[in-house]
Amino acid sequence: MPQLLIEIFSEEIPARMQQGGARDLERMASDAFKKAGLTWDSLITHGGPRRLTLVVEGLPVATPDLNEELKGPKTSAPAQALEGFLRKTGLRQDQLVERDGIYYAQVSQKGRATTEVVAETLEAIFRTMSWPKSQRWGSNSFRWVRPIHRIIALFDGAVIPYTLDLGSTIGGESKKIVASNVTEGHRFMGSGAPFEVTDFADYQAKLAANYVVLSYDDRKAKVLEGAKAVGAARGLELVDDIGLLDEVAGLAEWPTPILGDMDPQFLALPPEVVRLSMKVHQKYFAVRSPGAEGLAPHYVVVANVEATDGGKALAAGNSKVLSARLSDGQFFWEEDQKGGFDKFAEWNEKLSGVTFHAKLGTMAERVERIAKLAAEIAPLVGADAAEAEKAARLAKSDLASGMVGEFPELQGIMGGYYARLAGQPDAIADAVRDHYKPQGPADSVPTAPLTVAVALADKIDTLYGFFANNEKPTGSKDPFALRRAALGIIRLILATGRPVPLRKLISAANEVYAERIEGIGRTDVTDELVAFFADRLTVLLRDQGQRHDLVAAVFALGDDDLVRIVARVEALSGFLATDDGANLLAGYKRASNILKAEEKKGALPTGMVQTGLPNQPEAETTLAMATAAAATAVDKALEGEDFAGAMTALAGLRAPVDAFFTDVMVNSDVAEERDNRLKLLGQVRDVMGRVADFGQIAG
Repeated sequence: MPQLLIEIFSEEIPARMQQGGARDLERMASDAFKKAGLTWDSLITHGGPRRLTLVVEGLPVATPDLNEELKGPKTSAPAQALEGFLRKTGLRQDQLVERDGIYYAQVSQKGRATTEVVAETLEAIFRTMSWPKSQRWGSNSFRWVRPIHRIIALFDGAVIPYTLDLGSTIGGESKKIVASNVTEGHRFMGSGAPFEVTDFADYQAKLAANYVVLSYDDRKAKVLEGAKAVGAARGLELVDDIGLLDEVAGLAEWPTPILGDMDPQFLALPPEVVRLSMKVHQKYFAVRSPGAEGLAPHYVVVANVEATDGGKALAAGNSKVLSARLSDGQFFWEEDQKGGFDKFAEWNEKLSGVTFHAKLGTMAERVERIAKLAAEIAPLVGADAAEAEKAARLAKSDLASGMVGEFPELQGIMGGYYARLAGQPDAIADAVRDHYKPQGPADSVPTAPLTVAVALADKIDTLYGFFANNEKPTGSKDPFALRRAALGIIRLILATGRPVPLRKLISAANEVYAERIEGIGRTDVTDELVAFFADRLTVLLRDQGQRHDLVAAVFALGDDDLVRIVARVEALSGFLATDDGANLLAGYKRASNILKAEEKKGALPTGMVQTGLPNQPEAETTLAMATAAAATAVDKALEGEDFAGAMTALAGLRAPVDAFFTDVMVNSDVAEERDNRLKLLGQVRDVMGRVADFGQIAG
């Protein structure tokens, strides 16, 4: 079947936007094709420095003919309903079919050429694709991530008629880009002339011949293999950096790693300073001698050309730039240590003049809150309260240092170095260094009790303050990274394995904010924060393969111990994966529906379930005894936090519940029988509800 090839060729797209653009292109194209009724064998997109590419295999030449029957209003419906249905279908009333007092419309529509659908899809993509940043060029009104030069649109080898109208210039002239089968290769190393392509295989081959690696994964592999090779040639190994590899793969169409040298004197700096200068400012990879802990006085830079001199001139130029940047680091490193190593008192004093937030006070006030919180939290995580308070008072000091002022990304890290130079114990220095962690889903989670205490205090202070000030995340907007802070707290608590109740954390934050609460105007955000944590935990567990409804079912019990909640969710997930669990859930829902229906009529009967009643079915008696036994077993298991044991106890209810609904009529004409059976179903619901709110579980 025919192949579709689309290329949007432009100026350099920022590396951080390329793969997002490719994903959006894939999503928008597939959604449009599905809506049109098209099917395909494969749909792949590629994102690179100067082009977005879409290739679809197995598209039909036209959409299928549409023949369907639409149900309309009743023949007795008001005239307005009929008029609306006729407008929708485009038919007259005498073209409708009447059946059983209802109007039906037979709608037929011939299929459309796939090229028409593709042209409409392209127009929608160009007009509605969202970029983090976009721009206009010239005086045209059209916006895109970068100026577009060419568009390839080929279907079955033929150019699709499509023209992108960029809008009118100030002078009234309309600027347009007409789709073709022409593209260009590498900006410097290619042939220099545009060339035609016939299909994707021809397109990919000609790009490669013109020094363009189309695939993002292939560019990553070329960078990694080349970087390792140039290092190995000098007896060095690459320091792994996945984030940098991902970024560099978007900077060059023909990535060519080159080994450069740097002045060994800079190795006296903390390695984080050297790596930061390399990575953030220059996009260089660090290297080291095999087995060595420190860095080697070399680096790998990824060029976008193959230099005739093997990259010597490029390496020399990059070395000068790196030396200048590292000289700045060396200057601030030395300046921060002048007059003695212990500059913390001086730096903390400076924080009094730094505003954290207009309504939440200065950084010095924030430090005071964090110190009190850390002392409160310390016993919960196995840390010493006095040490936690001391570490917290040092944690933000490096924000006033020269090094962090120049390299903000080193906050905390430099504080750890300066704390050691000032003679602080390793545990306190580590807490200062790592208290920002984890800063993202890929970041490591500290487990040292002192560090955990300070990290939790830092994050709960942030969350409480902004929630109290009603500056919560909305939609995709989260300017203060509160979702990240909440996820950080969750990961820290789970890593400790200790019971750290959320409400206790929030209550402690409320106390330290007491003096400022009146100015903020809100007094209690506990429930909002607990719900926020529940949402973040749901996201975390969903990413780990757990069902979101299970988290809701456990959170509904009111427990705020995250370690215990996760253990419950895991046990519940395992239980529901069994036949007993699935069938008992169905039984629960049936019982719950009966009870809800009765509750609408009035209060449910209360009291003990009776056994040994005249003509009482055996299944009723068996379920009553099984429920009582399960209640005892469940309570005992929950008391010992044996959640798997609690699920095992519930599993014993599966057969009695099934038999009850098979053999017993709940709505008996005898009031005493009916009340007893409703009491029994209420007890079943109550016993199961001690483990989780099964009503919130789908299925």
